[in-house]
Amino acid sequence: MLLVIDAGNTNIVFAVHDGAEWRGTWRLATSAQRTSDEYGVWLQALLARSGILPHQIHRAVIGTVVPAALYHLRRLCREWFTVEPLVARAPLDWGFEIRTDSPDEVGADRLLNALAAHHYYKGPLVVVDFGTATTFDVVDADGAYLGGAISPGINLSIEALHQAAARLPRIGIGRPQAVIGRGTVPAMQSGTYWGYVGLIEGLLSRIEQEYGQPLKAIATGGLAPLFAEGTARFTAIAPDLTLDGLRLLSLRNPSPPLPRERARFTDPE
Repeated sequence: MLLVIDAGNTNIVFAVHDGAEWRGTWRLATSAQRTSDEYGVWLQALLARSGILPHQIHRAVIGTVVPAALYHLRRLCREWFTVEPLVARAPLDWGFEIRTDSPDEVGADRLLNALAAHHYYKGPLVVVDFGTATTFDVVDADGAYLGGAISPGINLSIEALHQAAARLPRIGIGRPQAVIGRGTVPAMQSGTYWGYVGLIEGLLSRIEQEYGQPLKAIATGGLAPLFAEGTARFTAIAPDLTLDGLRLLSLRNPSPPLPRERARFTDPE
């Protein structure tokens, strides 16, 4: 089985794929201070509930935009599962060209989204990822990654609005029925939600204009279904696109060798 770890700025997602389907998906708040042992105790309890034993994990792959978390996630794989993880980085075999000015600067999550989106939906297309940042990534017809746009995520915008304006409360994310809010909170909810819908539609239109033809738009990330309710621009909603990208990347690249150090925990065959 394959252990997939997607470490974002807000959450870390752990998932296990048995070669045919996902056996389980679990989320944990991202913390650079969390140790490999903390991850291990938490994850093995969840795996046990799903009937998965540590020795059944034969491969692991990590995608992260949080460098500080990589050390402990790598040790988690080594010490608790006796595997050396493949780490998603630009120099690997992605199966497509990275046609940007500085390929090494492109976040692994953006390349993983491009890989999975082209595999499942073909191109040309744009992946809109609703994460800590909202990213727009353009994939050419041949699967090449062309670049895109990055804007602040909606949660960042809500928090910034609350902190910068003393009399404005912190609000939750939801789709308001009315654009004209009849009070402070409804007005903030309208401006936040419909403002982001306007950002999505506006950027997609400008990207298509610059590209020169219509593009499929694939929405991913936890908030993708919510924003897909407010616009007809999306061709498909794929909340777990990054996990699929990690799985596909692991199929294209061999696992690194395990360092010569004794694993802390092993299970009998």
